[in-house]
This record gives sequence, C-alpha cells and structure tokens, in this order.
Amino acid sequence: MSKFDSIRPYYDDEVNEVLKTLVADPNVINAALSFGGYKTIKKLPFASKIISFLLKNKIKNINSIASYQDVFKGIISGVIDNSIDNFTVSGLGNIQANSSYLFISNHRDITLDSALLNFTLHGNGFKTTNNAVGNNLMNEQWASDLMRLNKSFIIDRSDKSKKDIYKSLFLASEYIYDSLVEKNDSIWIAQKQGRSKDGLDYTDPSVLKMIHLNGRKQTTESNYFNLLSVVPVAVSYEKDPNDLLKAKELFSLSSNNEYLKDEREDLKSIADGVMGQKGNVHLSIGSPLHFNDADYEQISSIITSEIKSLYKLHSTNIAACRMQGIDRKSDDFTEEEINNSIKYLEERMHAIDNDMQKFFLTQYSNPTL
Repeated sequence: MSKFDSIRPYYDDEVNEVLKTLVADPNVINAALSFGGYKTIKKLPFASKIISFLLKNKIKNINSIASYQDVFKGIISGVIDNSIDNFTVSGLGNIQANSSYLFISNHRDITLDSALLNFTLHGNGFKTTNNAVGNNLMNEQWASDLMRLNKSFIIDRSDKSKKDIYKSLFLASEYIYDSLVEKNDSIWIAQKQGRSKDGLDYTDPSVLKMIHLNGRKQTTESNYFNLLSVVPVAVSYEKDPNDLLKAKELFSLSSNNEYLKDEREDLKSIADGVMGQKGNVHLSIGSPLHFNDADYEQISSIITSEIKSLYKLHSTNIAACRMQGIDRKSDDFTEEEINNSIKYLEERMHAIDNDMQKFFLTQYSNPTL
C-alpha cells in the first residue's frame, strides 16, 4: 500500500474495474442520457438499459489512465465544438514537454479550467497534470471515481480536529512534492479554495502554505517554490453559464453572511458549466516564475499579478463596465460587439431579482480592475 492511497488518482490496473462499476451506476447512466448526445435513445423504452449496454461496450478495452484520457479528450473536444465559439491558447512555448510544472491557475469553472489546460497539453505532446480537487466534490462515489480516473487527487479540508486537518494537508503537500520532484509529473491547482464568483482572481497565501508544509523545515518559501517550477495560468470565459447562480450566492452572502448550498449544487454547476454556452474562451500559459527571498504574501502577490496580466478580456467585461457607468478602455472591441454583449447581459439579468443584478454585473466587470 502507498501512503497516498486515500487521496491519489487511480492506477492503470484499477481503471477497468472502476469503469465497470461506473457504467452500472444509475447516476452515470442518467448523466449519459442527459448530456451524452443520446437524444434518439432517450425517447426509447428501456433507454437506461440500452445506454448501459453501450457504455459497457465502450469501456471494455480501456485498461489504463492514458486510454481513458484519450476518450476524455474526445469528450472535451465535443464540449468545445458545442459550447465554445472560439477556443484560443497562448504561451505553450513557455514550457517544455519533458519538464514538470506546478500550474497555479485562476478558477472560474469547477471542472473545465483544468480540463481545457489538459486538453491543450495532451494535444501538443505534453503529459497531462495531476489535478487538485477539494473533498467537497467527492461526496458521491461515482463523481469521485470519474475525477480520480482523470488524474485528480484529493485535498481534504473536512471539518475535523485541527490535528486531523493538518495531517490531511501535510499528506497533500507530500503528494504534490512527490509528483513534481520524484515522478516528474505536473500538478494543476487553483490559486485559492473554491471558484472566483466575483470575478476577482487572487492567490491565497494559505494555498501556498499548504503546498510548502512538506518542506517548511528543510528550505525557505522561495527555494521550495523555485524547485517546484511555478507556472501561472489564466482562463477567461466570455460567458459564464453559472453567472446567475454565482450572483445569487453573492447576494445571499451579502444579506445573511451565509449561503446554504443545495446537496447536489456542485454537480449541477459542473453540468451547467460543461454544457452551457461560453462564447469565446482563452487559455493563457505563463512562463515559469523565479522568486528571490520572498515570503508567502510576496509570492502570492507575484502569482496574482502574473495571472491578472495573462487574463484575456472579452467584450462582456467591457459591456458590464458600461452598464455600471465605469469607464474602461475598449479598443480591442467594436461598438457592435460591446452592444451585442450588453444585450446578452441584459437578457440574462431578467432571470434574477433587481437586488442581485449588481452582483451579476460585477463578476464580469471586476476582471478589468
């Protein structure tokens, strides 16, 4: 047994058995019926049994993570074709295929941020990353299995004793170090816990402290993160399929200082984020960073600044500024593009109360700050 068994992605020899369990799970079958492009089959009697048979046939020769990710690449390609107008990438020349990197990214969509990076890496001859996910997404076994098949590892922040939380975070830190330094495997991790719902992308020093736990007695913050080869990543969506839900959550927090999430809300957000229309999407990959005698706060500030500089604005960002009377440079977009975005945002806002609308708009305007 490995000390990482409780948090690691699945190994090749576990893949097929996990898949066999998944294709018999009613949750997976229902998801395939809803999102898998089986519109004709959905109308037939015994649709679930037909889908189960098709899925079993599809997975019978998948016996490794690499072969599973080949299938997953096709799924993401379909998502791009069906829900993204133009997907563009910059910065691939900043990294090398034979090196490992700690990709620290802004975080807007639960699954797509890392999936789009890995789709890009996979298609250009790079190894895909091991992806950090919070244990809040692992409450249902089938969802946990799907993520661990796709090279996700768990960061457990459960409400336990301080000692247990420390042990869990230390284990995650060890796993990150082992992946990057011992196995030459890259890591993807969000710059802060949870998605940026207000459009403000900042790097939380506590994330850096967690990563450094494994080495804090051996070396300084700067030396440790230089060893891990930090690469900033920024992904920007012209349209966020979860913008209304985010606005409702922000409004609730501003009114009551708490937000009670529905039991399956994260899963719904994943589905909406994957299937919803996103307009133009851009992925920016930065250059490896070097830190000189910097502490956690300074390193986080540098990463934040780099991610902000990499972020590609869209016409919706400028439109949201106009709608709030904020003056922002708009040379990159025509008046027609901005006006079309204003119409789009106005139509979206009709679905929420007036009190929520400022939270809706600021998540689009804040990236211009």
